[in-house]
Amino acid sequence: MKRVTGLGGIFFKCKDPQKMTEWYQKHLGLKTNPYGAVFEWYENSDSTEKSETQWAPFPENTEYFAPSSKDFMINYRVENLEILVEELKKEGVVIVDEIETYDYGKFVHILDAEGNKIELWEPPA
Repeated sequence: MKRVTGLGGIFFKCKDPQKMTEWYQKHLGLKTNPYGAVFEWYENSDSTEKSETQWAPFPENTEYFAPSSKDFMINYRVENLEILVEELKKEGVVIVDEIETYDYGKFVHILDAEGNKIELWEPPA
């Protein structure tokens, strides 16, 4: 069974997310949106199926990364999230919350060996 299939996003805390987004747009050319920026790529070199990686600044006082005290969180793309969560439970991995489903995919959060919160994302089919 595949587990992580790619990088889904990079999220980090900052004092002023809007200012940070504008800085990255101006100086590094990121094509930004209200949530940060999206990097599109193709599933395979011979594929026409697009995928994306999200880049997003968060307010420095966000609780979204809790219980981790780190200023960042990485989102990993996965397949078969329900099965993966069951396997991770068997392996003793801390599952922070329940799987949530949205029109843009399924999500759950876990903690790594040092207590960093990780977001697992199964994109919609």
